[in-house]
Amino acid sequence: MIAEAEMMGVLLNACPSFAPLWQTFADDWRGESDRPPLYVALADFARHLIHMLERGDTIGLSAAFRAIERLHVDGDEWVRKAATIGILESLQNQNLHRSTEPDQFCSYLKPQSARWWDKLNRFWEQNEPLVDE
Repeated sequence: MIAEAEMMGVLLNACPSFAPLWQTFADDWRGESDRPPLYVALADFARHLIHMLERGDTIGLSAAFRAIERLHVDGDEWVRKAATIGILESLQNQNLHRSTEPDQFCSYLKPQSARWWDKLNRFWEQNEPLVDE
């Protein structure tokens, strides 16, 4: 089971190009609190994926989405929620896209991530609860 403390390692192993941004985040929050606000880092990760999409980095995106799927499948409850709300919901945020569209990520989604992507859409469009069944 992937725990919160291991989550960023999974993402960094799959997406090493995010490492400089993660290091800046970690340096900025060092000594500020016991737990850095990982949801902020996950939003940064989502923005990084959007930039990868803009550049057409299909290989990097494929690896990143395999890691996101792994978080959904092998993560503890906190990690699964963070993968959904921290990453997928950020990717769906139209305000973060300049020359891309959120749905361009759909081809990279694996089964569990696609399920949660759809649940997020239904939550925002139809006010359906965002719960695991």
